Amino acid sequence: MTTIEHWVGGHTTAGRSARTAPVFDPATGEQQGEVRLATRDDVADAVGAADRAFEDWSQTSLARRAKVLFAFRELVNAHAEELAALIVAEHGKVFSDALGEVARGQEVIEFACGIPHLVKGEYSDQVSTGIDSFSFREPLGVVAGITPFNFPVMVPMWMHPVAIACGNTFVLKPSERDPSASNLVAELWQRAGLPDGVFNVVHGDKEAVDALLDDPRVSAVSFVGSTPIARYIHERGTANGKRVQALGGAKNHAIVLPDADIGFAAEHLSAAAFGSAGERCMAISAAVAVGGAGDAVVEAVSDLARAVRVGPGRDAASEMGPVVTRAAQERIESIVTAGEQQGAQVRVDGRGYVVPGHEGGFFVGPTVVDRVTSEMDVYREEIFGPVLSVVRADTVDEAIAFINANPYGNGTAIFTNSGEAARRFQRGVKVGMIGINVPVPVPMAFYSFGGWKDSLFGDKHVHGPEGVSFYTRAKVVTSRWPVPADASDATFHFRSTAR
Repeated sequence: MTTIEHWVGGHTTAGRSARTAPVFDPATGEQQGEVRLATRDDVADAVGAADRAFEDWSQTSLARRAKVLFAFRELVNAHAEELAALIVAEHGKVFSDALGEVARGQEVIEFACGIPHLVKGEYSDQVSTGIDSFSFREPLGVVAGITPFNFPVMVPMWMHPVAIACGNTFVLKPSERDPSASNLVAELWQRAGLPDGVFNVVHGDKEAVDALLDDPRVSAVSFVGSTPIARYIHERGTANGKRVQALGGAKNHAIVLPDADIGFAAEHLSAAAFGSAGERCMAISAAVAVGGAGDAVVEAVSDLARAVRVGPGRDAASEMGPVVTRAAQERIESIVTAGEQQGAQVRVDGRGYVVPGHEGGFFVGPTVVDRVTSEMDVYREEIFGPVLSVVRADTVDEAIAFINANPYGNGTAIFTNSGEAARRFQRGVKVGMIGINVPVPVPMAFYSFGGWKDSLFGDKHVHGPEGVSFYTRAKVVTSRWPVPADASDATFHFRSTAR
């Protein structure tokens, strides 16, 4: 039985805890390892290592930091398949999807390689006679990332490349469900030339999370996960004086108008709802069919759902793998059952799905539920599984109002051939990320990722320009270099410098 340990100060360590958690192969349902769960003292050790490394790393030149980032980028590229294989083994998603996850994470590394440009300040010459004013940005110190199971490589890479490039040191607490990829990433950072202690990994549960939130040496915390935990992270972290960006849950909608290409829309809805078994914060989980589009959308999506090839992620023929745990499988199926009992029509039923040869796997088949209303559990809950609910609306304005009434505001999309309707939609919806004929509108790394309402706690999104802003703070300097012959103009009065 493999035991996955922490990575602190440049090496693996068992820490001080005897507690462990099981790590499963979702395709078989069998335990394949265990992960060490950190105590508060273990977290303190990791934070201490990061704190000691900060003084030197924060003073390292931008050129040197960029060189390490470029080397890290090349190593991630060289080990992309190894990282993807670890994702498949512990998360369950198909290999091609896992490779795509690594590639999206690598895009953030590439963005961070431009750190000399990203932290450039401003300079104003001669703001007053003989006086100049300029600004620059400095790192915060030790920062932490608390990340979810669904993207064990990409989501941490939304955080640590930018944080480290800005001169901070980093402590990562990944999900204990799929922890191995984070340790490999730590090794790649070390091989890239990152000094020991700048990047650390502590595995754990709530005890480790609370230790990070309470440690006064941690200056900022980034989090991605469910809304209740995001709210908790934000409240406890800010109460302890930390900067916090906490991305919460989602209920992403896609409007389909009658003028849309129904076949095109259905194909993209199917991919967006069932890809990665629906375990994406940007998955489309509710399709809002407007006017006469409803029946055609349901029929087209149902046909595609039945055709999805479900199987183990290691099988190249599989298009969709299992969900991450038995508990997740049971929860998803129970929500579909509740929706059916509340009056929804299950058009394609993925409950009880069995893959031959993998009978013990945590599989849920693609599921399409029609005639869903806002009062039903299948609509209200963030299902985080391969379930697409179809809601009916009479007009685009009614559909926009329906989306805006939802407490989440992560991502949304519209399928239409009308520029006027698309523009009305993009201006009217209260959602952070919008797609026009694009179902999963995840921004590129040089933009920032984040939602509105209950999908984000804090005022900064991750990666991109807002990520740089989150991991740095500004200094403004007003400077004068008088010569001995200058007369002193010191005064007790507060006056304008415009002279």
